[in-house]
Amino acid sequence: MFSVASELVRYMSARKKWWLFPIIVVLLTIGGLLVLAKGSAVAPFIYTVF
Repeated sequence: MFSVASELVRYMSARKKWWLFPIIVVLLTIGGLLVLAKGSAVAPFIYTVF
């Protein structure tokens, strides 16, 4: 897991693709919310956001 993250950071710094960082963070946040909402009591509240 950490090797993938470090490789991604090295790629972004070598290729000057820092604009990818906010996109990746947003996608990971949305994915994490969907995974957490799948079986929890906060699911109705999270689904109203979308």
